[in-house]
Parts: sequence; structure tokens; C-alpha cells
Amino acid sequence: SYSRLIRCKAESAGKSYGTIGAKKGNPNLKWAFSEMVIHSRKYPAVRKIYEKLLQKHTKGKAMAIVRHKLGRAIYFMMIKQEPFNWNLFFGKK
Repeated sequence: SYSRLIRCKAESAGKSYGTIGAKKGNPNLKWAFSEMVIHSRKYPAVRKIYEKLLQKHTKGKAMAIVRHKLGRAIYFMMIKQEPFNWNLFFGKK
């Protein structure tokens, strides 16, 4: 949530009140992830995922989904101290 890739959920006493805090977090990180998606679409594997998402979603939503996937990949790279693994990112085993 610090990089604005997800929205915080508003909950109280088990009730959900939607999302809050669209402007919480670091706007520069969100911009950096957006730029990363734009430049990573040159790779055929990322392009394939993006094109598949475009069939179901709008351009902005597809970009947000890929941005979120890249954010999760980078987060787990930092936590596990491992290099990027294309097979894990694209769901291949």
C-alpha cells in the first residue's frame, strides 16, 4: 500500500465500508511502477499478459493489474533476497 498499488479497505466491527486512502503512500513509487509497466511491455511475455488483460479490461485497468503484479514480484524479491524469476512471475513451473 505504501507504493499506492492497492487501496486500503475501510472496515469496522466486521463491516466493510469500501476503500479509503487513494492518496496515501508514495506517489513517486506509483509513477516508477507505471513507467516500468510501459517499458516492460516490449518483452513478449509481458506483452502477452497485457494483451490478454486488454480483452477483458480497459487500458488503465490492465496497466494497473500488471503494475500490481510487478510490485508483488519486487516485494518478494526483496523479502526472499532472490533474483527475479520469470517462471514464477508468469506462472510457469
